[in-house]
Amino acid sequence: MDAVNLLGFDLPGLAAYCEQLGEKKFRATQLFRWIHQKGASDFEQMSDLAKSLREKLKGNAHIAALPVISEHVSTDGTIKWLFDVGNGDAVEAVFIPEDDRGTLCISSQAGCAVGCRFCSTGHQGFSRNLGAAEITAQLWFAEHNLRKRLNTTERVISNVVMMGMGEPLQNYDQLVPALKTMLDDHGYGLSRRRVTVSTSGVVPMIDRLREDCPVALAVSLHAPTDPLRDQLVPLNKKYPIAELLDACNRYLDKAPRDFITFEYCMLQEVNDSPEQAHELVRLLKNKVNCKINLIPFNPFPASGLTRSTNARVQAFAEVLIQAAIVTTVRKTRGDDIDAACGQLAGEVQDRTRAHIRMVRAPVTVAKSS
Repeated sequence: MDAVNLLGFDLPGLAAYCEQLGEKKFRATQLFRWIHQKGASDFEQMSDLAKSLREKLKGNAHIAALPVISEHVSTDGTIKWLFDVGNGDAVEAVFIPEDDRGTLCISSQAGCAVGCRFCSTGHQGFSRNLGAAEITAQLWFAEHNLRKRLNTTERVISNVVMMGMGEPLQNYDQLVPALKTMLDDHGYGLSRRRVTVSTSGVVPMIDRLREDCPVALAVSLHAPTDPLRDQLVPLNKKYPIAELLDACNRYLDKAPRDFITFEYCMLQEVNDSPEQAHELVRLLKNKVNCKINLIPFNPFPASGLTRSTNARVQAFAEVLIQAAIVTTVRKTRGDDIDAACGQLAGEVQDRTRAHIRMVRAPVTVAKSS
């Protein structure tokens, strides 16, 4: 039998596992703290656990990080890690340091099945879901690696954004235990306000997340009308804008913030005209309590799209601001290491050519507060 990676358990899951080993539930809390608060991977380090339990764990379980293929550090302090998830697949995580916070952007899938037109991950196709252990391992590695390099025992990562490769809500059963580990006071103790799930609009899963683990929500909108969104975000054909906005309003009942963030990738002469800004105002104003985050597009050849000029972005933003909709233009970070929005690279297996190729995967990194 393969050893169980304990990074895949939230605290209730770890308690159930300890019971299977014939141990008391409270042992799970001790073990959980050693793993997530102290970053321990060697059971012999866990001095307050009974020797008999440590022996059981050594025979049945392990604490395994993802192998690191590469690390790149930007001149602005941004750090990008490429992790090997096996079978020719790799995913990336990015740490963005700021004066008042440290944000980690995490992947939930190798590839993506949604197929948004402006998203290179969608062009590369879908390989597989990540397991809960692989999602949590990105945070576990980053947090404890950063503590060592900064020579601190204090928490470094204050914010997590599920905005890496993949559609998190299409990997729901593996996402939620990872989120619960992030939030648990015996784990990373992150505030629900500081953990954000970004979705292209999987309406039934938005409703499930509202009940199971309501963290901050960001929705990839990108168009003010269904015909245009159908072209840019194919999932819109299944869950059109009206249904999506209704789900957002339902989510706000239990959300840790009193607004939904709508992400809007600015595409030259596609969705960036002043008229479309006015349409967006009509769509959202007094309908959904929200903020809008305008995102510079990082082009890739297969998209056939170009980035909106700064002038068009500013004109678009001005319409929204004049309508009293809180609007920000996302600043890019890590440009020099291809870690800016839309520049994260993931390795996937090209099944038609049977070799590994590098592709650009548009991962958007939010500035969370």
